[in-house]
Amino acid sequence: MTRFVLATGNPGKLREMRRLLPGYDVAPQSDFTRERVDETGLTFVENAILKARHASGASGLPAVADDSGLEVDALDGAPGILSARYAGKHADDRENVARLLRELEGFSGRSARFRCVIVVLRHPSDPAPLICDGAWEGEIARAPRGDNGFGYDPVFMVPELGVTAAELSADEKNARSHRGQALTALKRGLRSKPIPGHP
Repeated sequence: MTRFVLATGNPGKLREMRRLLPGYDVAPQSDFTRERVDETGLTFVENAILKARHASGASGLPAVADDSGLEVDALDGAPGILSARYAGKHADDRENVARLLRELEGFSGRSARFRCVIVVLRHPSDPAPLICDGAWEGEIARAPRGDNGFGYDPVFMVPELGVTAAELSADEKNARSHRGQALTALKRGLRSKPIPGHP
């Protein structure tokens, strides 16, 4: 069974990846290093590659990393790659959501999307990484609703359902979300371009 490292400290992402890829031995980055890489890229792809390169270098294994965020059209794509630290470097989800809602006061157009990019590097200097992405279109609600999920889920409206992402079950969310789409593309990509040592 091929082993690879997942460039995250998030136990939820680790569980999700292990469920998605049962034929692989998925190790958390924390098994090899607790040092985090600076996300200095200007795009989700660049940041995912930085994280995967760091994890692969620390572990000596192929690496998978993701970078994701929220893009709001009225804010010219913000918070974008700064989604996790929109209200400041040490801001929590509640503070990030509060800043987003303040900045959208007075805007009638509230279209937005979640975007996720997942990258696989076979080694730290892999010149041709596997890059998969997904986008989930929606709108920003005027106030938070729902108790599920995390991040901006309580204000991300799914117009066709009339609910926020935080009002969906995990299965409902995964069936349509940006990360669910990217993970589906990852499974297809690994079938066509397997990690060395895996059938």
